[in-house]
Amino acid sequence: MRVILKETIDTLGIVGSECKVAPGYARNYLFPQGKAVEATPQNRKIIEQARLKFELQIAKEREIAEQMAERVKGIECVIKAKVYEDVRLYGSVTTHDIKSALDAQNISIERRSILLSDPIKLTGEYKVPVRLYKDVEPEITVKVVAEQATA
Repeated sequence: MRVILKETIDTLGIVGSECKVAPGYARNYLFPQGKAVEATPQNRKIIEQARLKFELQIAKEREIAEQMAERVKGIECVIKAKVYEDVRLYGSVTTHDIKSALDAQNISIERRSILLSDPIKLTGEYKVPVRLYKDVEPEITVKVVAEQATA
């Protein structure tokens, strides 16, 4: 089913773009939430008339994301974890742990925006990208340190 997005959705596209989705996804999520409309000739005309408004919205979203990127760039969060053999963690550091550390520094970022490819299982310093907007991905530094050494 072809739909026209009324707002930016990371996995689908930016506002005003036309994309193909599963009928159930459109019917059960996108349409009831008001995030998209069916791609009919009438809706295409309406969206085309609102294109300027969408372009302003896109520019505004991108500007906000770039401002946030400047604020986030160079941020260092320290996560303490229990270790054994001086470097291996008992568990792992995940996006949830990184989000908690950022929240403690009054930096609000969605957990799904933190692009951690694999959970961190060793102590050390890691560069983790954060997707704030399409093509706006500053890196933060995550330091994993030993909370206490146990044998």
